[in-house]
Amino acid sequence: MTLFQQAQDASVALAQIDNDSINKVLNNIADAIPAHADEILAANAKDLAQMSKDNPLYDRLKLTTERLEGIASDTRHVATLPSPIGKVLKHYTLPNGLDLSRISVPFGVIGIIYEARPNVTFDVAALCLKSGNVCVLKGGKDADNSNQAIVKLIKAILQQNGINPDAVTLLPATHEATTEMLHANGYIDLVIPRGSSRLIQYVRENATVPVIETGAGICHCYFDEYGDIEKGKAIVNNAKTRRVSVCNALDCLIINASRLPDLPALCAPLADSNVTIYADEPAYALLEGNYPSALLCQATDENFGTEFLDYKMAIKTVTSFTEALAHIRRYSSRHSESIVTEDAERAEQFIRQVDAACVYTNAPTSFTDGAQFGLGAEIGISTQKLHARGPMALEEITTYKWVIRGNGQIRK
Repeated sequence: MTLFQQAQDASVALAQIDNDSINKVLNNIADAIPAHADEILAANAKDLAQMSKDNPLYDRLKLTTERLEGIASDTRHVATLPSPIGKVLKHYTLPNGLDLSRISVPFGVIGIIYEARPNVTFDVAALCLKSGNVCVLKGGKDADNSNQAIVKLIKAILQQNGINPDAVTLLPATHEATTEMLHANGYIDLVIPRGSSRLIQYVRENATVPVIETGAGICHCYFDEYGDIEKGKAIVNNAKTRRVSVCNALDCLIINASRLPDLPALCAPLADSNVTIYADEPAYALLEGNYPSALLCQATDENFGTEFLDYKMAIKTVTSFTEALAHIRRYSSRHSESIVTEDAERAEQFIRQVDAACVYTNAPTSFTDGAQFGLGAEIGISTQKLHARGPMALEEITTYKWVIRGNGQIRK
């Protein structure tokens, strides 16, 4: 428990650091990213060399000069955001004169378990520092070289600014370290898993510390009988192909049977990205001869409810709006769901009846992202309903405490 104890000790010290000092650290980290890009990319290259380019995680693992510049920009943006700490969320005085305030405070020590996504290391460190939280990071072995290089850089910046470098702690990339984190009661205040449904299920079933699930993204887009074909083409293509390896990528297009004649046009842009389509019988019949045969397959039951994380997508035909909702209820991971429709009442029905963290009308699920929502970098997308839901940024990684100011009152 030595690393966990050190992290807890660092959280006590971090709580005393003022917001201006934290902003300076964040800007120093942002400046250091391009300055040390060669070192980070060299470490990342070692990780990439051990993974097949055909692996859907390869794109998540890969860092580039452009991506590092984006990470630096996101880090600077976090520095510009108001501190989420010390906000008075409620304030009132009781008839007996007691003055009550509910004030936002850090969780303390947040553990993050994630897979082949070294950008998460930067994002989590920035958000946790800004919100007064110490982060204990447990990355996957696929990204261990990258994570070590990144954490080494961050720790150096912290030390240069007189802040305990244990405020950002990287655990060994072993299963044993995961187990220890999940049972670090008294040291870890909250664990947030980011990764596959298998990882999240393992954490949920084995943790004895509190957990916020950032679930897998099984995302649907329903092309309604009142959908606009041009909007639909752009939305489906963007949701599927913008970046296939992320949780907000589209996995299943649901189409109203009355619009099946438009399906070839709706799917045409996908062929340019070599998207494999798993179509049910009615959709297959319309696409056969109108979509590359090498990319067209007949759907099986297992294709629905699958998070592909690849250039693959299922198509389900429904005869009614009610049937579309039923399909989403059955297979959704409650992450992000979308409808394409020009009927305002239908759009509002979709918003009311779909149970998901993010519900879209006439826009792609690819927007589910903390930065896109104006929240800065994100720590994950929560698919549960307790404490936080959707993109988790600064406010979502704080809790609160009650402060009661009295003047000698006693309770009868």
